[in-house]
Amino acid sequence: MTTSDPTVGELSEGQVLRGVLDRLGPTRAEVGPGDDAAVLTAVDGRIVATVDTLVHGPDFRLAWSSAFDLGWKAAAVNLADVAAMGARPTALLVALAMPDETRLSFVTALADGLRAACEALAPGCTVEGGDLAVSDTLTIAVTAIGSLDGVAPVLRRGARPGDVVALAGEAGVAGRGLGILFDRFRDAEGHPVPVDAKRLRAGEAALIGAQLRPAPPIGLGPVAARAGATAMMDVSDGLALDASRMAEASGITIDLAVDALGDDPASALRGGEDHALLAAFPPGDPLPPGFRPIGQALARGASPVLVDGVPFAGRGGWDPYQDWDAARG
Repeated sequence: MTTSDPTVGELSEGQVLRGVLDRLGPTRAEVGPGDDAAVLTAVDGRIVATVDTLVHGPDFRLAWSSAFDLGWKAAAVNLADVAAMGARPTALLVALAMPDETRLSFVTALADGLRAACEALAPGCTVEGGDLAVSDTLTIAVTAIGSLDGVAPVLRRGARPGDVVALAGEAGVAGRGLGILFDRFRDAEGHPVPVDAKRLRAGEAALIGAQLRPAPPIGLGPVAARAGATAMMDVSDGLALDASRMAEASGITIDLAVDALGDDPASALRGGEDHALLAAFPPGDPLPPGFRPIGQALARGASPVLVDGVPFAGRGGWDPYQDWDAARG
């Protein structure tokens, strides 16, 4: 056994689990990790629950992401889904399947990333359980749970003609970072290679950081709900694509304003993984702090999404079944 940094294949499940739990900090559940299941409390008897899975290859590359990055991102993408319902994240359940040659230090660093993301993005949310398994492909599956705290959930389907369409968070930044990784940090065969900071231009480190460690505005989900948001969703697959999903669910058309999309509208429309919050609010009501207007809901027309009144052409985002890339690194 490599005593300084053993692989998970050299340890028992209990030893690996202890290494993880030691990094996650105290539990806030009535019953937390260590039993057959966690026991959580819900303020008003209702909970919001969601699950997302990150798989080595289509979702991340170890050549580009550290273990801490992966833990952070696995938490962030799930916290954003809870926030998009208007709920406050309270707990994560994490299932980790990994090759047996994975070092224990990698697992503990991933746990550090999970804890850090919760502390930074959703204070009070903690990892309350999960599962460990062996797999040829590193896979991180997270279930996130949230409390509505007495407010109604905000769904995708509630937007109405006349509503103001608004955004909290970034649009297109993480996509630009991913573009840098694919364009500049692969070898001649297309395999990912580690990022060399010396090859980055001014501002590009921040773009890559937005891809590897997204920081969605989790706390603004409940704020939007209390401000009367009629519809809301997490922008994970691209603003144009996700706006079309809200429009389809609500039976409306969304007209986005180019001049509200920043200095790179094309990236804002097509780039994904920023996990911003897209919401609709009744006309005339002040937008809650942190949200900025980017368009308007109209009566349903021939196209679900317009840009400055012109139908948006193309899919405008990421579809895992059409855009999947099997390469690893």
